[in-house]
Amino acid sequence: MSPDSKIFIAGSRGMVGSAIVRRLRAGGFSNLLTPTSAELDLRNQAATHAWLAANKPDVVIVAAAKVGGIHANNTYPAEFIAENLAIALNCIDGSHRAGVPRLLFLGSSCIYPKHAPQPMTEDCLLTGPLEPTNEAYAIAKIAGLKLCQYYRKQYGVLYHSLMPTNLYGPGDNYHPKNSHVLPALIRRFHEAKETGAPEVVVWGTGTPRREFLHVDDLADATHFLLSLESPPDWINVGTGTDVTIRELAEVFMHAVGYTGRLTFDTTKPDGTPRKLMDVSRLTALGWHARISLEEGVRQTYAAFLGELRSGRLRAV
Repeated sequence: MSPDSKIFIAGSRGMVGSAIVRRLRAGGFSNLLTPTSAELDLRNQAATHAWLAANKPDVVIVAAAKVGGIHANNTYPAEFIAENLAIALNCIDGSHRAGVPRLLFLGSSCIYPKHAPQPMTEDCLLTGPLEPTNEAYAIAKIAGLKLCQYYRKQYGVLYHSLMPTNLYGPGDNYHPKNSHVLPALIRRFHEAKETGAPEVVVWGTGTPRREFLHVDDLADATHFLLSLESPPDWINVGTGTDVTIRELAEVFMHAVGYTGRLTFDTTKPDGTPRKLMDVSRLTALGWHARISLEEGVRQTYAAFLGELRSGRLRAV
């Protein structure tokens, strides 16, 4: 991938896509295609195929997705599978039809079985049942991964995938019900501090273990993988370390400066007991995460405050 490559970042306005745009620009890439969802609806096959044929990018990065936490995945499974399947198929098949030689598809750690051996290696894909609360999203992401694998096998195009762990960072979605656990905690602790609430209630038992990767580290990993001439069909991207939800909540209490009680609503679902990525393949290729959870949370809370003050806070 040369500095003058024409690169299409699908989902460039989202948390992940905007981080990738920042990283590419910092790396000297200026020929970036970043249409908004209003300008290009990736769920629309005809529109997506026509746009790709007209613009003919050298590289496509599929960072677009319909995303959400346990509540959103449980409540809207039909939309999660349908919209994410459409995005994957339209981008991947459309890129091949337009003659795009290289494509990187961003998946998710939820593609792996609920009770996969920990840490989860790339080889455990399709070896057991998925976590029911996000099965719809996971199936769509598995389909995208397999599309890339088979287009590469059959047509020789360099289409490959990365599977990030749980992500966080500036530009996240802070909807009180539909967001992921980390932005939900930021908003909950901030509002409790502002209102003087005596306690913050967190869903579940607090015992599940999760791994968290700052979105700027993911963007750096994306840049790194696109520099490889022969990357794996799919590869895990994470930190290789995890914390309990209770420990995560305590990190937020400290970062936000909240001094009330922390309690857990055990009537709410925990989700997968543990999700830790085996990142040994990526480490062996020469990349590793650099931003610690404590530093990343401090940065993210500062970004949250800035977005809140400016009226740019996403809560959809």
